[in-house]
Amino acid sequence: MGGKDKIKILILDDEKQFTEELSGFFLDSDFESFEANTAAEGKKILNNNEIDLLILDVRLPGVNGLDILKEVKIQYPYMEVIIISAHGDMDTVIKAMRLGAFDYLRKPFRYIDIQIAIERTQKYLQMQRRLKQMEEKNSLISKTLEEKIDRQFIGVSPQILEVFEQAVTAANYPDANVLITGDSGTGKENIARIIHYSSIRKDHIFCAVNSSAITETLLESEFFGHKKGSFTGAITDKMGFFELCNQGTLFFDEIADMPFNLQAKILRVTEEKVITRVGDTNQIRTDFRIISATNHDIDKRVDEKKFRLDLLHRLNTLHIHIPALRERAEDIKPLLIHFVDFYAKKFNKPNLNISREVFDTLLKYDFPGNVRELRNMTERAIILCKGNLLGINDFPVKPQKISSSGEHADSVNLKIHEIKIIQKALQSCKYNQKAAADMLGITRDALIRKMKKYDISVSRGEEQ
Repeated sequence: MGGKDKIKILILDDEKQFTEELSGFFLDSDFESFEANTAAEGKKILNNNEIDLLILDVRLPGVNGLDILKEVKIQYPYMEVIIISAHGDMDTVIKAMRLGAFDYLRKPFRYIDIQIAIERTQKYLQMQRRLKQMEEKNSLISKTLEEKIDRQFIGVSPQILEVFEQAVTAANYPDANVLITGDSGTGKENIARIIHYSSIRKDHIFCAVNSSAITETLLESEFFGHKKGSFTGAITDKMGFFELCNQGTLFFDEIADMPFNLQAKILRVTEEKVITRVGDTNQIRTDFRIISATNHDIDKRVDEKKFRLDLLHRLNTLHIHIPALRERAEDIKPLLIHFVDFYAKKFNKPNLNISREVFDTLLKYDFPGNVRELRNMTERAIILCKGNLLGINDFPVKPQKISSSGEHADSVNLKIHEIKIIQKALQSCKYNQKAAADMLGITRDALIRKMKKYDISVSRGEEQ
């Protein structure tokens, strides 16, 4: 990278030897680094330089590093922060992540650890820089790109932080296929993009395909490509999705709706990583990772013989389930604030405030459309808002939650009911899985998958 394009890093740590050594490493790694050993020095550097990444010790003389984290994320929301500490504990990690830290490293760590952590942010930072330059030229394309490749991850609930942690783990294993499940609107494609752009495949294509939207006549041509003249209308050679995604990621959305006659061919190519274009005899080797997503009960599709069990096993190396927004109400407020900020800038309506009544009402709303519904209603509210205060009349929703008491809410929670029914069946059959499956009206394989999905263990180790 040229000097102008270097990632600017501020190391804020009270140990001078540590900041000097790390700064020397960054010099060799072609980063531009700044050193600070006190909070005051750090703030001065932040005020005078456009810092891309802050490496922050949580223990500084006279100040809590988490307080600094909170402050800089407000003043510099697009700056990435990596927290470090010699006294690591999960409470600190969770607080740091909730306050917006991108990663956490415990001292002592290897240089390669900090290198990997920074490389996870580098693509995003470079893209943000390019997008900013394009926006200054009033480019319409830049906003589209920003929306498509949005790596911002909003949420503070333990459930969504767990999803983020699983996504980071998946990114570190770039050859492992991933299945993402969750209701419509929970953000499955966003998680898929986070995995791709955090992995070593990030510089290659991320291709999103709706598995149910391709016509039967074009199935093979779209996925495997074709040779010129192989059928009427094939006027040129064409690359298919698998070839196009060489070294990249192929995202199958609505995987449960994939036509059954295509599934065997998908299974074969995922195993062999070799394709043959329609009308051709030459084999083409391609290297890709598949991330799939569905809002259906894919186990039920398998039981109904509408989805191949062997393909499910192939696609489900890693499984990430995104809980519905109603199951993680703590995320409603930060999501709302994020969307208000985003659309206020988009529609040139600065200084918008949100009334407490809006927060109180939305916390009682069930959000059947999940995060997508919250985003859409926020966009609509800002368009219709007349003044500088967003009120409840700008969000025409009716509270739908049945009860604030966990007991009544749990009584209509399908997941909780299913877990209880499976546990009851296992107990009734003395943990004989075949008998329990027969009682439930499903296959033993389906029961095992559900037990794995809900982390239901067999009592006393009796796996029959």
